[in-house]
Amino acid sequence: MEFVIAPDHPSLPGHFPGRPLVPGVVLLDRVLAAIETAHGPVGPLRLPQVKFLQPLLPGERARIELDGAAPRWRFRVVRDGALLASGEVVAGA
Repeated sequence: MEFVIAPDHPSLPGHFPGRPLVPGVVLLDRVLAAIETAHGPVGPLRLPQVKFLQPLLPGERARIELDGAAPRWRFRVVRDGALLASGEVVAGA
């Protein structure tokens, strides 16, 4: 699933003044949306492992890659071949 965070996204003001970066929580929101698009609603989730490696700037195109099936998925967020974030999502409390 590809996505772009628009420069006017409400999370960007103040993150960071003069050089806005897409917050990690926005990337995770896109990851969870990709999981629900592929597998339907999943309920409560845990994120036992998440790494943010490089920033995503507003207006840049990124792609989410998912592996696995309920109740456990591994994800990667990639931009132009560069790994931005990776981790694991587990369904259930």
